Amino acid sequence: MDPRDHILIVDDDRDLRELLVQYLEKNEFSVTAVKDGREMRQALAGKTIDLIVLDLMLPQEDGLKLCRDLRAQGSTSPPILMLTARGDEADRILGLEMGADDYLSKPFASRELLARIRAILRRARALPANLVVAETARALAFGDWTLDTTQRHLVDAAGTMVALSGAEYRLLRVFLDYPRRVLSRDQLLSLTQGRDTEPFDRSIDLLVSRLRQRLKDDAREPRYIKTVRNEGYVFASPIEMRNDQG
Repeated sequence: MDPRDHILIVDDDRDLRELLVQYLEKNEFSVTAVKDGREMRQALAGKTIDLIVLDLMLPQEDGLKLCRDLRAQGSTSPPILMLTARGDEADRILGLEMGADDYLSKPFASRELLARIRAILRRARALPANLVVAETARALAFGDWTLDTTQRHLVDAAGTMVALSGAEYRLLRVFLDYPRRVLSRDQLLSLTQGRDTEPFDRSIDLLVSRLRQRLKDDAREPRYIKTVRNEGYVFASPIEMRNDQG
């Protein structure tokens, strides 16, 4: 972790904001805390933010809309840790579908929040150490797609760019570095998010679904990401490594 990473807290609970500011500053973070989407945008325009802790339930614009708007900016937006109330699974699913990098249910322990923040920052700055197979390639081509590993976006056969969230990019890189190999959900979660699965954790399935949508891959007859019953997923398409996109 780099010293003095800047965390932006977006939560309308003033008491919680104050507690988190004190706790994170004590743990050597720089912290800005705001109460809504308008103030969030002002903070993002005026400061360099390394990670956003975003509450789902906000006045006027909720966290899901703000997360979706941020992810529409592609790789230029900071990673997002979504806070959800009461651990509602539907909230977690929606947050991941909108592009959150991770989620944490309220109430939460301060140490758990700190651990999640540090893990997300590590993942945002570097791919896992074992993803080295295609690290020197400028682009990875498969089927109708090319993945630009520098800009971290997809390009289709017509040359149209498709933006990826950080979580989508990491998952696709895992698949491309381990093609035609069955990867379990535990392995995928460990490689992409640096944590173990929890009971009823559906985050990898949701990420796979989102990635299939980006690739226009029919889940009923997938061309790229195939489900292996009771085992996990396998990337089935041949891959070509390139030093450019030509």
